[in-house]
Amino acid sequence: MTSYGLEAIPPLEEVLATAVVVSLPMRVRFRGITEREVVLVEGPAGWGEFGPFPEYDDAEAAEWLRSALESAWLDDPEPLRSDVPVNATVPAVDPDQVAGILARFPGAHTAKVKVAERGQDLAQDVARVRAVHALVPHVRVDANGGWSVDDAVTALTALAAEAPLEYAEQPCATVPELVEVRRRLQDDIPGGIRIAADESIRRAGDPMRVVRAGGADVAIVKVAPLGGVRRLLTLAGELADHDVPVVVSSALDSAVGMGAGLAAAAALPDLPFACGLGTGGFFTADVATPRSMSNGTLTVGRVAPSRSGIDAVRVDAERERWWLDRVRRCHSLLG
Repeated sequence: MTSYGLEAIPPLEEVLATAVVVSLPMRVRFRGITEREVVLVEGPAGWGEFGPFPEYDDAEAAEWLRSALESAWLDDPEPLRSDVPVNATVPAVDPDQVAGILARFPGAHTAKVKVAERGQDLAQDVARVRAVHALVPHVRVDANGGWSVDDAVTALTALAAEAPLEYAEQPCATVPELVEVRRRLQDDIPGGIRIAADESIRRAGDPMRVVRAGGADVAIVKVAPLGGVRRLLTLAGELADHDVPVVVSSALDSAVGMGAGLAAAAALPDLPFACGLGTGGFFTADVATPRSMSNGTLTVGRVAPSRSGIDAVRVDAERERWWLDRVRRCHSLLG
C-alpha cells in the first residue's frame, strides 16, 4: 500500500466496527437503478465510501474498498482550488423532462446527456440533446458503450449536426472500436469529435491502453474504481504526458464519496473541462446535507454523515449482511 500512502491495510475488524450500509432513493432511474446502496466506513481521517456496482467482481470491487480506506485513514492531498466546475447530468428522459432536471444544477454551463439507452432509438436521443442544447451552451453525450462502430458514427454525426459536441463518452465498448470510431469521425466530420474513454479506463487492467492505442482524446476518471485519490492523480499525470486531459466524474456517489471526487479534482494542476461531480441531485435523501451548487461549481471539502441521515436510509439486515460479506471478501484481496 505504500504507493497509495497507507503503510498497511487497516485490519478488517477496525473497518467493520464503523461500517454502515445505506440505500439512497433516487428521483429518476439512472444506470438501471432507483436506489443506490453503499457502505460507509469511518477512520482516523474521516469517512470513506465503498459502493461498487453489482456487475463488479471481487477483484475489481477491492479497488473501491482501497479507495474507501484511503479516504477514511488519510487526509486529502493539498488542494489547488477551492471550487470545482461541474456538469449537469441528464438521464435518458423525454425532452419535456429536461428543463426540470437541469434546474437541479443551477448555473451549470455544461451538460452530459445519456444516449444509446436500451429500448430507445436515435430519434429520441436527438430530441433529448436538442432540448438540452436549447438551455445549456456546452453539451457532451455518454453512450456507456452502447453502440456498434457503425451505429456510433451514424448517431454522433446526427447529434453533432444539432450543435457542436464537447465530446462523446464511451460510444463503443472496446478499445479497437473506439479507435475506429475516432478515425472515421475525423474523416467524416471536419475537426472530428473528441472521444472520451470511461469504462475503457476504470474497468481496465491497463488504464493507459486506450490512450496508447489512439482511442481517446479525453479520459473520464473516477476515484473509487481506480483505488483512491492518489491513484487517480498518478494516472492523470501519465495521461498529461500524452496530452490527454481528464474529467473527474462520480460513480453515483453519496455525499461522502463526492467529497473524494472533489478532492481529486481540486488537486489536479489542470482542469480544462467541467467535472461530472453533480450527481448528488439525483438522490431524494442523502447521508449528509447536499452541497449547494453555485454558478455551476461545488465547494471542495469533506462532509461527515449525520446519525439521523444514516438512520433514515439504513438497509435491512439481509442487505447489510450481503454488503458486509462483500467487504470481507474484498478486504482479503487487499492483504
